Amino acid sequence: MPSKLSLGVVDQSPVRAGGTAGDALRETIALAVAVEGLGYNHYWVAEHHSTANFAGTSPEILTGQIAGRTNTIRVGTGGVMLSHYSSFKVAENFRLLESLYPGRVDLGIGRAPGSDQLTAAALAYPGYPRDISHFPRQITDLLGYLSGSLEEGHPFTNVKAGPSASSSPPSVPQVWLLGSRQESAFMAAQLGLPFAYAHFFGLGVEDGPRIVEMYRKNFNPSEYLSEPKANVGVHVVCAETEEDAVNIAASRNLARLYSITGRAKGIPSVEEALNYPYQSNESAYVEQYSRVCVDGDPVQVKKSLDELSERYQTPDLSIVTICHRYQDRVRSYELLSDECGLLDSDQ
Repeated sequence: MPSKLSLGVVDQSPVRAGGTAGDALRETIALAVAVEGLGYNHYWVAEHHSTANFAGTSPEILTGQIAGRTNTIRVGTGGVMLSHYSSFKVAENFRLLESLYPGRVDLGIGRAPGSDQLTAAALAYPGYPRDISHFPRQITDLLGYLSGSLEEGHPFTNVKAGPSASSSPPSVPQVWLLGSRQESAFMAAQLGLPFAYAHFFGLGVEDGPRIVEMYRKNFNPSEYLSEPKANVGVHVVCAETEEDAVNIAASRNLARLYSITGRAKGIPSVEEALNYPYQSNESAYVEQYSRVCVDGDPVQVKKSLDELSERYQTPDLSIVTICHRYQDRVRSYELLSDECGLLDSDQ
């Protein structure tokens, strides 16, 4: 296991209470510029619908905005919820991005709806939400459209996703499958694609290392990837002291509680979070949730990330940092970069 961590970012474009979605989106772009200068290797933006906590409804649009304001960092999605969309249209969106920013675009694909069932219905209306059983077909179609190599006999073999390639072989985005369950891991393995495990979802993370190991054991080398490649997304708040980190993270924890109880209204302030009158069941939930997060001073955070890296047998981690103040987010990434030596010449 390499001793040095390789870190990227997943940004859900959190909207703070009292702020606007426009603020959140502008901060996402500014944060991408900042972390590029701090040595992070990729910046992925998420897709959420009909929620007060997150502003990122169109990751493909946001990816283009970020790519246009950065120079070297890989940019992309974590991820596009493909079940809502046409594989052909997603392929065209990302062929366009790859044409503008060749060699820098990642297309992360998720199975989850990124919304509730009513919102999923609105995304499909006047049609019907697509049965998730079609997802494997959508993935293989997407790969075929991106590379211009739909299998013989496909009904749309003569339909070419544009814009046309400017190089031969064509430059295409790197496609990742994202997920927190074994179904996505197994599909990534069978197709020979990289897999990103969402530890930060906080769902069944005790099975996470087993799921990632299953991906490795079942991996089929492909034209896309010769060896398995795994990434793990982790919630992190890093501050100068452990006390500061715990206080800052309290805003994320309360936002999560508000969200699962139907009271989402943006990421609350630290003051609101510290003064919130938790009931016993709410305290138990927050305590359990915070166990999957990594909060502390730089030394503590680095130690915990090293331990996660060892558990998952990958140095490739994506850092998710959610809190009320944008300045605290930037500082968390700065401290983590310094502690992990992301700007060292041998990184």
